[in-house]
Amino acid sequence: MYQLIKEVHSLSAYIVLVVLFLSTTNALIGYFTKKETYQVKDLRLGLFALIFAHIQLLLGLLLYVLTPLLASWQEGKMVMKTSLLRLLLLEHPLIMITAVVLITIGWSKHKKQDTPRAKFAKIALFYGIALVLVLSRLPWKLWWGLI
Repeated sequence: MYQLIKEVHSLSAYIVLVVLFLSTTNALIGYFTKKETYQVKDLRLGLFALIFAHIQLLLGLLLYVLTPLLASWQEGKMVMKTSLLRLLLLEHPLIMITAVVLITIGWSKHKKQDTPRAKFAKIALFYGIALVLVLSRLPWKLWWGLI
C-alpha cells in the first residue's frame, strides 16, 4: 500500500508541476499582454492546477502517515541533523502545505476580481509563489535516483 501511494504521489507530482507552470505562465502572459478577456481556457488552467494540487496534497498526507520514516521523530535531533530526513519529514510537507494554501487563496481572490487583468494578476502572484516554493522543496535527489 505504502509503495503504491509513494509511486502515485511521485508520478502525479509531474502533473502538478506541469499544470502549475502552465497556469502561472498563462497568467503572466495574460497580465503583461493586457488581455481583454478571461477565457474558459484561462479559468480551466487555474482550476486544474488547484484540483491537482489538492489531490497531490491528500496523497502526500496519506503517504506521510504511512511512511516508515515517521518513527524517526522519536529521535528528533537525528531528524534535524540529517538533511534528507529533515527534508522528507519537515521541510517538504510544510512547504507543500503552504504552497497549496497559496494556490487556494489565489484561486479564491481571482474569482472576486472584476477585470481580466486583475484576475491574471492574482493567479500569477499566488500560483507563481507556490510554484517557487514547490520547486524549492522537491526531493530532487530522490527523483533523479542520486540517493
